[in-house]
Amino acid sequence: MPRAHPPLDPELAAVLTVVHTQLSPSVTAGDIENLRRHPAFAVADEDLTRNGTVHLQNLSVPGPSGAPKISLLVLMPVGLTAGAPVFYYMHGGGMIIGNHRTGVGGVLNWAVDNGAVVVSVDYRLAPEHPDPAPIEDCYAGLLWTHEHAAEIGGDPERIVVAGVSAGGGLAAGVALLARDRGGPRLLGQVLMCPMLDDRFITPSSRELEGEGIWDATSNTTGWNALLGERRGGDHVSIYAAPARATDLTGLPTTFIDVGSVETFRDEDIDYAARLLQAGVQCELHVWPGGFHGFDGMTPQAALSRTASATRNAWVRRLLIAR
Repeated sequence: MPRAHPPLDPELAAVLTVVHTQLSPSVTAGDIENLRRHPAFAVADEDLTRNGTVHLQNLSVPGPSGAPKISLLVLMPVGLTAGAPVFYYMHGGGMIIGNHRTGVGGVLNWAVDNGAVVVSVDYRLAPEHPDPAPIEDCYAGLLWTHEHAAEIGGDPERIVVAGVSAGGGLAAGVALLARDRGGPRLLGQVLMCPMLDDRFITPSSRELEGEGIWDATSNTTGWNALLGERRGGDHVSIYAAPARATDLTGLPTTFIDVGSVETFRDEDIDYAARLLQAGVQCELHVWPGGFHGFDGMTPQAALSRTASATRNAWVRRLLIAR
């Protein structure tokens, strides 16, 4: 019997019906290769350079110790003033699909609106590269960005980490690593519907099956690919699954948002509450009737426009304050 969940926003529900004709809400291990080739995840240069108003660079920089180099995509609005803020972005895809172009357009909007640089990291994917490869790649890219910020027009003291879905979980993990390893002091973190918990202990982690986007089956597939037999056990790092962290003090000011009809809802609400209890400034939004990634899939929907405007306003306030 299906578990109860809040109703979908009517406008989004109509779109989701169409989406389900192309993408299943339930992703299994056997689907990974086909999903990686799906045209929905292809982003061309012209989508990012915006008629010549954005300069694009592809850089190859040192990865974690003993690991291959990693690719960074750097996007700089033309005419950018030196010493600009930097958005360091980690893409979504459940740890198993996507690349550093996936979903970066939303963060690029912030950069264009606020005179900032975007650096997007192409971390290695599971299951070929399980934990800790993805999080260590992301942290290595952050270290390079901090050390070389001036070379790309950025300010090393004004780096905001951001990510969506799996990338949101990685952004949260990177913030924890930076704190614990004495790394770059971050200005903020933007965690959009972040994937934080491998344990499936919340109601929302179990209430979607064959519904929405990224249901319980998909979540099992993603976490199993990343962690294997360790998933749900006692030997999972807080950097891989940040919801496991018990000490959230000393983290940067945070924005978290999530839809009310998605697998990550409850773990994201809990993470935001515990950040506040730890003395970290945090703004939380639960979008009523939103499914996972709704604003990226349906940007013109009324709820999507509200979510994007709210996120953009938070980013603007953060940068004005510093």
